[in-house]
Amino acid sequence: MGATLSGFRMSRSSFRRCSSAGVLGSISDLQKDLGEMVKKDKVVVFIKGTPAQPMCGFSNAVVQILRMHGVDQYASYNVLEDQELREGVKVFSNWPTIPQVYFNGEFVGGCDILLQMHQNGDLVDELKKLGIRSALLDKRKNQDSGN
Repeated sequence: MGATLSGFRMSRSSFRRCSSAGVLGSISDLQKDLGEMVKKDKVVVFIKGTPAQPMCGFSNAVVQILRMHGVDQYASYNVLEDQELREGVKVFSNWPTIPQVYFNGEFVGGCDILLQMHQNGDLVDELKKLGIRSALLDKRKNQDSGN
């Protein structure tokens, strides 16, 4: 059985040749870089496109959920600009899809997980742990007071 790197199937012998040539070094460097990237900000997202112009519905949903909670300051990485990043982040998180969301360097999940957290109220609590007050709390407070 061979190993797969960035979608290319390799035999064990060619895998050994490549690893001695530094391919595995660059993979471990990418994983180290990703470890630093996810800690860059309290909230980090890997999406297709940018927050201003998401290029897929799931990435757009993540951006919109964060926006609803008033989370405007976060690090965002466009995986469409870098195939190595796109594949590397999937390996790093052991999660097969994009978008990916991280809080304080910890992998949260993708669009479905963030949406579920939003719907059941867990996202408000998780943001509070990050020192971020959800804008939805203020909206609820204004609705409760009749404003």
